[in-house]
Amino acid sequence: MPDSIIRVQNLTKSYDHGLSQSHVVRRVSLEVRQGEFLSIMGPSGSGKSTLLHILGMLDEPTSGEYFFLDEPVHRLSNRRKTQLHRENIGFVFQAYHLIDDLTVYENLETPLLYRKIKGSERKSIVADALDRFNMVAKKDLFPSQLSGGQQQLVGVARALVIQPKIILADEPTGNLHSSQGDQIMATLRQLNQEDGVTIVQVTHNQDYANIGDRVIELLDGRIEREYRPEASPNMD
Repeated sequence: MPDSIIRVQNLTKSYDHGLSQSHVVRRVSLEVRQGEFLSIMGPSGSGKSTLLHILGMLDEPTSGEYFFLDEPVHRLSNRRKTQLHRENIGFVFQAYHLIDDLTVYENLETPLLYRKIKGSERKSIVADALDRFNMVAKKDLFPSQLSGGQQQLVGVARALVIQPKIILADEPTGNLHSSQGDQIMATLRQLNQEDGVTIVQVTHNQDYANIGDRVIELLDGRIEREYRPEASPNMD
């Protein structure tokens, strides 16, 4: 397996408005290595979420090159991109994106159904996830019966059940109060440090950004600066 999970070169995303054009992402080049925890920061409208969605193959760049595990995503068919996404990428959204009329158990099972994993194996994987995230007692509840923090934990657990190569987290604490946010960030850090899961997160929170090994700051769609936090804050 290559050292880099993600490599992008001169990635650009723009929209045409008649005679004018607006650039959301401008000639971004970056690399994400195996086992890295990368934080992406920037003000609203700086292109953070758009960049993350392109990396997650949920959106298309206008130009530039994107290599995922050395595969040239910018040249792949939609079918192959969907396959790459389903097999390798776990996505955690700010708004949870749980399926309202499915229980916690069924929400965790859904990604495994997409991958056509057999029933007995699905049952075992979901049981492990419920146990790991201390949600066994909540497995038959619906998202509306959970707190925001609990819903986001289900979101993290769902991203993890496919054993992804990388988790992309878009403002994972954006809808949570501080203690719930701390719990989610502690969980992500543990997954990175103890399980070796590669994580790329978008965040507005400087303390949460500093949990990462590296921070990239975007401004007007460009990488304004990049640095390594000197010390991670204590989230335990």
